[in-house]
Amino acid sequence: MRKDNLTWVREFVLLELSSDRQTQAGLFILFGTTYLLTLLGNGLILLLVGLDARLHLPMYFFLCNLPVVDICYTSCAVPQMLVHFLMEKTISFARCATQVFSSLAWGGTEFLLLAAVAYDRYMATRDPLHYMAAMDLRCCVVLAAVCWLVGIANSVVETASTMHLPTCGHHVLNHVGCETLALVRLAFVDVTLNQGVIVASSMLVLLVPCCLVSLSYTRIVAAIPVVSMSYEMALLTYMHPSSTDSATQDKVVVLFYIVMTPLLNPLIYSLRNKDMKDALSRGLMRGSASKHEHVTLS
Repeated sequence: MRKDNLTWVREFVLLELSSDRQTQAGLFILFGTTYLLTLLGNGLILLLVGLDARLHLPMYFFLCNLPVVDICYTSCAVPQMLVHFLMEKTISFARCATQVFSSLAWGGTEFLLLAAVAYDRYMATRDPLHYMAAMDLRCCVVLAAVCWLVGIANSVVETASTMHLPTCGHHVLNHVGCETLALVRLAFVDVTLNQGVIVASSMLVLLVPCCLVSLSYTRIVAAIPVVSMSYEMALLTYMHPSSTDSATQDKVVVLFYIVMTPLLNPLIYSLRNKDMKDALSRGLMRGSASKHEHVTLS
């Protein structure tokens, strides 16, 4: 195609999950409630770990990174999606690029952090006596920093390779938000290079961490379903970017990761933990005692 025929658009139109107004209102309530619960659950973990000195351990250092990523990940897409349910259905090119970058950065960082959590648990079970010496603060900070930097660098490359694609006036995205595969499929040029970038990116932030998590958790059988839930859907989708599967499947995968995963992670990795339950009980008891003392003094 001639270069002067290549054009870019200023905004995209996002197709709704449903054209029925009552269904849209119901989805707004459902996803809005889920979003608030996500903020509450992840915020509670950050609060408990910050206030309880008994939780200042390597494992909880990584489990504090996960809530931060989950809050940022869901916040980069869900509020915009809620707006689209009730009002405008368009998103500017700049906001779309920002959403693509943010979702890729937070999503990639989360998968890498899950591998770091698995490594921490592997070290704790393999050599409990030397665990604290091996997983000191410096080691934890370096591991977390690598996860964040790799996630962000991967997002920069993938966002740049996706957002430069010309669409030649095609601006209707059959998706709930700006998502890499939907944008690549909208392009009006050869996207072989972009598909290669997506596969390479998936190997870096999905396949490699998935293998590390699986190896680390072979001694922790209960964690295997968690590993499967966290990685399987993303691997099936992003390792085959040229697949002709329906847009509905892509929407389901994206909704699962931006809505359900941040909601479930606190329950899976933290709030079911005995130490976290004890910390919550101590916090409630301190709050009750403080309130009782205030009433007595009054």
